[in-house]
Amino acid sequence: MKYKIAKTLWVILSRLPLCIIHGLSRLCYFVLYYIVGYRKRIVRHNIATAFPQKNEKDRKKIEKRFFIYLCDTFLESIKLSHWSENQMRRHMEFKNSEEISSLIREGKSVTLFLGHYGNWEWISSMKIWLEGEFAGGQIYKRLHSEVFDKLMIDNRSMFGVECIEMKNTLRHIIDCQRQGMTSVTGYIADQSPSKAESRYFVPFLNKQVPVLTGAERITKRFGFEAYYVDVRRIKRGYWQAEFIRMHECPKALNDYQLTEIFYKYLTKTIERQPEFYLWSHNRFKNAKD
Repeated sequence: MKYKIAKTLWVILSRLPLCIIHGLSRLCYFVLYYIVGYRKRIVRHNIATAFPQKNEKDRKKIEKRFFIYLCDTFLESIKLSHWSENQMRRHMEFKNSEEISSLIREGKSVTLFLGHYGNWEWISSMKIWLEGEFAGGQIYKRLHSEVFDKLMIDNRSMFGVECIEMKNTLRHIIDCQRQGMTSVTGYIADQSPSKAESRYFVPFLNKQVPVLTGAERITKRFGFEAYYVDVRRIKRGYWQAEFIRMHECPKALNDYQLTEIFYKYLTKTIERQPEFYLWSHNRFKNAKD
């Protein structure tokens, strides 16, 4: 019953024009930032850590823009369940998709490395830009709320990309291999590992941060191609993502080198438009100086 009520509200909201969605987002921003103060201390600390060279005024500007973006991203994601392919194409453009399509036609599987940056919910529309037969997947971490978890899975699957729970990643890849199916799988690879899992650290925004290396291990083990998804906002409600090849032969790289390449790319993306990174995510909790 809870899911049915939430789904009904979700569908109603998805039919609102984007300008109304953005109006609601402004209201949410006011409540979240000025009244609730949602994770404001974490956001402020993270931005100060990442940009010590910026003065307080500039960091405050990034902080406020971030909270507006956070509200936008949540509410904009609702449009996935209503927009047509043509509407989605206008709002989420993918550059260099021909290169990925060419690999698919050659039967080569691809690992996509992403960060918690930009409108990652809309990245699930990538399949409408790619040609050829392939299994499109995105690795996700189950949400605590069963109702909201199901809503997000339904939403992210609208354009044919399957949501794969993190613990089932290897099984999914092996199943695709056994079936002779080419796969294109997206990993939000800047998740924070637990303290027990914090075995390897890379430089990231003035800290040494622990990293998850599962995406790299799978890429090298199965000989997949590796691409970074470089996201930028064109204007409010319009995003662009570019597929950038990370290395000609990932399998030949030393251990952790592919992960290091990913974090270098992600750092450049964040420095270009810093307000669109998920600063409320406590990325530095197990970091070293």
